[in-house]
Amino acid sequence: MTDSRGQRSSEPRFVRPVTERIIMSFAWIIIAVLAVVILLHYNPLDDPDTVKLKKICGMLILGTIGLILTQGFERLSVLPGELWENRKLIWRLAKNDFRKRYAGSLFGGIWAMVQPVVTVLLYYVVFDQIFKQRESMAGVEIPYVLFLTAGLVPWFYFSEALSSGTASLLEYNYLVKKVVFKISVLPVIKIIAAMFTHVFFTVVLIVIALLYGCRPSLYWLQIPYYMICEFVFVLGLSYATCAITVYFRDLQQIIGIIMQVGMWATPILWNIERFAESPLIVFIKLNPMTYIVSGYRGAIYGEQWFFTHFYSSTYFWMFTILVFFVGSLIFKKLKNGFADIM
Repeated sequence: MTDSRGQRSSEPRFVRPVTERIIMSFAWIIIAVLAVVILLHYNPLDDPDTVKLKKICGMLILGTIGLILTQGFERLSVLPGELWENRKLIWRLAKNDFRKRYAGSLFGGIWAMVQPVVTVLLYYVVFDQIFKQRESMAGVEIPYVLFLTAGLVPWFYFSEALSSGTASLLEYNYLVKKVVFKISVLPVIKIIAAMFTHVFFTVVLIVIALLYGCRPSLYWLQIPYYMICEFVFVLGLSYATCAITVYFRDLQQIIGIIMQVGMWATPILWNIERFAESPLIVFIKLNPMTYIVSGYRGAIYGEQWFFTHFYSSTYFWMFTILVFFVGSLIFKKLKNGFADIM
């Protein structure tokens, strides 16, 4: 787009005014339909208390999304436009970012794969071989190493992507100071770079599943879906955290502590079915990473489709969209002072 002087605007719009009104109309229609579906949907197998809380949270999230769209749609449309226009640059820089981490080392990118594999082996020796721990899903016994790996795969990616995305502006501070460079691509670069390791670790998970007798099935096709879920969720978080970190460097340390607590607050090392009668189960299920971890397990050996968990899927995406909107607004609001602070 061009400004009144015929020059390209530094803030390209993702949509034109007429298209903006059309998108807003469709957005409100979708919000209204979702509200009706959430209120009327009924599954006798669902826990009534959990369903009630998710309905309340869902309506609050929908209302917040509608308010944000009404007040800040123009600002929200800028970020997706920048990412789309710079998609080739993002891919190239993400590959370079992954390579440079291990530049000069003998085994290169192999080191990115070693740590998660060693971690799984340690947990396997301690919990499976020494303590002989076993887990079950819907009454079917699951080898603990498979249960554990299916939980660690998404968590390792979330941890690495959020940590590197949070530090992206500080790491590339020399690019932040360049007026012509779109700094909005920096968090995406780090998150895509972390995805390379995640894909390898997912392959390790599939190999373990095959070794323990799991046959390939159509349910495995859901794995890319849950990858996308996690990618969008961590991207929204990273836009907020990387912007705040420029002004408040201690946030990186705080996030590190939160990640340590979060690993135990998410059903990774323990089975969520054991807490079915606990009052904490409601809050555990409201954790977005619970949806993703349970999704990986359901896809690999649980033979569960994501759309069978209506409330969980709907709640996750509404919450993720809200996080992305809020993260985008925080990034947009704070970015004008980045160059001065660096």
